[in-house]
Amino acid sequence: MTTPTRRIAIAAALSAMAFAAAPVGAVAQAAGDMSLGNPKAKVKMVEYASLSCVHCAHFNNEVFPAFKKKYIDTGKVHYTLREVLTEPYQVAAAGFMLARCAGPEKYFTVVDAAFRGFDDMAKTGDARANLLAAAKAGGLTEAQFIACVGDGAALEALQARIAKSSEAAQISGTPTFFFNGKKVAEGAMSTIQLDAAVAAALKAPR
Repeated sequence: MTTPTRRIAIAAALSAMAFAAAPVGAVAQAAGDMSLGNPKAKVKMVEYASLSCVHCAHFNNEVFPAFKKKYIDTGKVHYTLREVLTEPYQVAAAGFMLARCAGPEKYFTVVDAAFRGFDDMAKTGDARANLLAAAKAGGLTEAQFIACVGDGAALEALQARIAKSSEAAQISGTPTFFFNGKKVAEGAMSTIQLDAAVAAALKAPR
């Protein structure tokens, strides 16, 4: 659970990242789970991930595209991403807030862009540049970027979602994967492991 002290620290870091400016215009917000695929699919996959997690970035960049094409795009698996904050917390928080600000249709575009830029961010240490590029990939302007990461209400909503979902699932690391409500793995899964998890979920009694 995020402590009050950590909440204050994250908010301060986000303001600095945005180069503290007055909010510009209205930015769309979304709440609740963000998902891809057929809601009626027999297999429900939930991934708990952080935008500042190197293992999550590797999974997104190297493994997830093929899995998505094989299972999610074909309607066999319904995928849900649940947000978790790992150090540096302000980077993960800003990324998820920007994805929400971009709106439901662009949420995963922003998440993917943030993960795609993860290696460059790690090399340069320039988190703001990576997150701004991800925001622009989702259709946000720099003014909207500043307004979004400086939105205290959006930060509180993010932390509330995380506290609720992480406690319920007892998440201790990222990424963590559940299939049909059963915890299957903690740590990035391979293609072979994912195939096995889908097959087992299909066979398990419901």
